[in-house]
Amino acid sequence: MSFVVAPQTVDEAIAFLAANPDARPMAGGASLVAMKNARLIEASHFVSLARIEALRGIGPSAAGGLRIGGMMHHRQIAECADLTGGWQMLRQAAGLIANRVVRNMGTIGGAIANADPAADYLPVLACAGAEVELVGPDGLRRLAVADYLVDWYETALEPGEIVTAIELPAGGDGPSVYRKLARTPGDYATVSVACAREGAGPDSSVRVAVGACGPAPIRDRDAEAALAGRLHDPAAIAAFCATLAEQADPIDDVRGSAAYRLKLIPRMVAAAIRDVTGDR
Repeated sequence: MSFVVAPQTVDEAIAFLAANPDARPMAGGASLVAMKNARLIEASHFVSLARIEALRGIGPSAAGGLRIGGMMHHRQIAECADLTGGWQMLRQAAGLIANRVVRNMGTIGGAIANADPAADYLPVLACAGAEVELVGPDGLRRLAVADYLVDWYETALEPGEIVTAIELPAGGDGPSVYRKLARTPGDYATVSVACAREGAGPDSSVRVAVGACGPAPIRDRDAEAALAGRLHDPAAIAAFCATLAEQADPIDDVRGSAAYRLKLIPRMVAAAIRDVTGDR
């Protein structure tokens, strides 16, 4: 039998986790409860983060970007009017997660901790250049998404640490988009793409991350730099799409075969670039 404790501060939560190595933090519980019921995880205690007000809120970060508390629900992010321009893709992704019940219960911190490669937030955060804020017995640290995601369902979270916030750098005025192909509405992605445009002139560029096609989102900054200023060049876009597909490491599962995913990547990336450039 597992017991639930509900601390009111981050320090209280970290102290309890340190004193009880078999305890596990619980955010919204959308995934954790299902895994517990399926007997995929065991814990002496679940440390609910629901009463910790410091983990809530969306507002400016000290670095001039945006800070999103780890206990912000998907619905709240989907409805956040501050997520425009380069941050719009995060709002779109949140609105496509599962169903209304899960969006009301699940949190961005819990989703990041679970780190399902097919989940909606990860490619968006990789595209945005976000950082994950972690707090544990040794204090606070921030990791880029690429450093936080280690392997399939494996993160850099240390025992006793919790995801306290996500920090987004300045999003820019250019448009952004999140595209997702799923078997049914609300399902995990077969392939997903996050894309944001920077600049509006002939030298404009894009940031692109592909999800659900490997242990972590695929992003190639060198390829993005090579595409800069050529966003209306079909040959350049095709080469860029092929480069991302070459770096993919998809699997066969119930949502699609690896071969199917590899065919989808170029098409979905090209479509996302058209979305942010206005080309048709």
